[in-house]
Amino acid sequence: MKTIKKILLALLVLLVIAQFFGPEKNQGELASIEPFLEETNPPENVKMILKESCYDCHSNFTRYPWYNNITPVNYWLAEHVNDGKKHFNASNWVGNSVKRKDHKMEDLIEMVEKKYMPIESYTVIHQEAKLSDAQIKAFVDWAKQVRLKYSLEPKPE
Repeated sequence: MKTIKKILLALLVLLVIAQFFGPEKNQGELASIEPFLEETNPPENVKMILKESCYDCHSNFTRYPWYNNITPVNYWLAEHVNDGKKHFNASNWVGNSVKRKDHKMEDLIEMVEKKYMPIESYTVIHQEAKLSDAQIKAFVDWAKQVRLKYSLEPKPE
């Protein structure tokens, strides 16, 4: 029994020490999203969907919840955000080719239509991020409009 107490005490000490360390936060400028918004021109209802359901994991600006201050949760969230940004990052829209932007919009349509996004582990805690059927339709309609715009742009030869 004494050994178990020592092990538990050591684990507790390690957990307390770990609280002083954490991953780098995704705290870029919210303004980094502006070029994406200007180019894709979402209506207000879609802007709200993007803000509530997308940007925390898919931009350089994340609104962190209180529990991000707890190690190891903060490492799990950092991995989540970094993975999300690899797939789509609204803050890095400028500089992408029209073909790449069109492909990203195609992916967004598929992920939202199939209800893969926003992911369940996010919406469990962030209930406001869950999308209704009407919100999904509005988002998909907007994304299809953006794709149409890109299809009409001249392609480099």
